[in-house]
Amino acid sequence: MKLAPSILSADFARLLEDVKKVENAGCEYLHIDVMDGHFVPNITIGPLVVKALKKENINMVFDVHLMIENPDNYIDEFVNSGADLITVHEEACTHLHRTLQNIKSKGVKAGVSLNPATPIENIYYVLEELDMVLIMSVNPGFGGQSFIEPMLEKIKKLKQIIDEKGLDIDIQVDGGIKPNNIKRVKEAGANIFVAGSAIFNGNIDDSVKKLRDELK
Repeated sequence: MKLAPSILSADFARLLEDVKKVENAGCEYLHIDVMDGHFVPNITIGPLVVKALKKENINMVFDVHLMIENPDNYIDEFVNSGADLITVHEEACTHLHRTLQNIKSKGVKAGVSLNPATPIENIYYVLEELDMVLIMSVNPGFGGQSFIEPMLEKIKKLKQIIDEKGLDIDIQVDGGIKPNNIKRVKEAGANIFVAGSAIFNGNIDDSVKKLRDELK
């Protein structure tokens, strides 16, 4: 079970300091939300921030979540900036299979994200190309939203399909993850948990410990 702090909720005036804190707290992934103001109604960061953080020798998986239109246009930039895993949205890719093959051809892992209303069936025929599926448990664009409960059934269904096909695919969940629901998300089948406000809005060490305790 791995934690992926979302820097969307970090203090951007002290971004490196906050990133070092979650690294020191033992978090395995650094979740980097890239938003373009078109696919989602918010604008965040780009490859330059990823590159700057990578230079600091941070020992976490750089988990880049592209919530953008035309992600194919930016894959090379994020690979060159230091991404270890690039996740694109099914809803943003006209030729999803080709996009995933492009990512993997660069030597990085590939993931697909599904918005709450997008059915799992939309990615059934590309599962063999995936290292991870990201289930959005809020509508993407802003941090601090509440977990959408029906996503638990969606996670269970995805886990069943992956097991039936005998595939080795991580299930990541992003949105509204808190100490009071992370255990249920784990029991549904997830193994990577994105948490933003639940980690950064308070003492980071204490927040990480609370989440870890619930995952035991």
